[in-house]
Amino acid sequence: MEKNIVIIALFAALISALGLVPKFTLASGIPITAQSMGIMLCGTVLGSRRGAKAVLLFLLLVAIGLPLLAGGRGGLGVFGTPWAGFLFGFPFAAFAAGLIMERWRSDNIPLVAGCAAVGGGIGALYLIAVPYYMVATSSGLNEALVTAMLPFMPGDILKAILAGYITAGLAKARPHSLLSRA
Repeated sequence: MEKNIVIIALFAALISALGLVPKFTLASGIPITAQSMGIMLCGTVLGSRRGAKAVLLFLLLVAIGLPLLAGGRGGLGVFGTPWAGFLFGFPFAAFAAGLIMERWRSDNIPLVAGCAAVGGGIGALYLIAVPYYMVATSSGLNEALVTAMLPFMPGDILKAILAGYITAGLAKARPHSLLSRA
């Protein structure tokens, strides 16, 4: 039990640390950060439940005002922006990535982890973020896809590939630390 708490806290800290990587803000105001790769790693390394709990802990810390999001943002106000759908989607993304890792038992960890990162960290995330953006901005599907999804795809695919290789490296170096496969 205590080991799980420490690991969940460690991955919440990882997501926070990835927010320190210099962000790039698009003209639409959406920041591109490395934090979404942390969400992917929560799922691929910790598994569905622990990964989602790590993300929920991170979001709780953001909600109470800690400036953990890229650019030093935090507080309840960030949950009221049109981009908050990404924040609300983070736990589901980690859960979905972890579930794919837990269920797809192939020995090809880079492939499985990369696909889990794409399925959860991209697929599940945008299933929440895009409709949220549509409702928050009263925009149509095409506008939401062009504004809230398309600009992020190249970076998100790169982050998913990196998450796959990082997960595989961890599995090779310390096989028992890959909790999504325990």
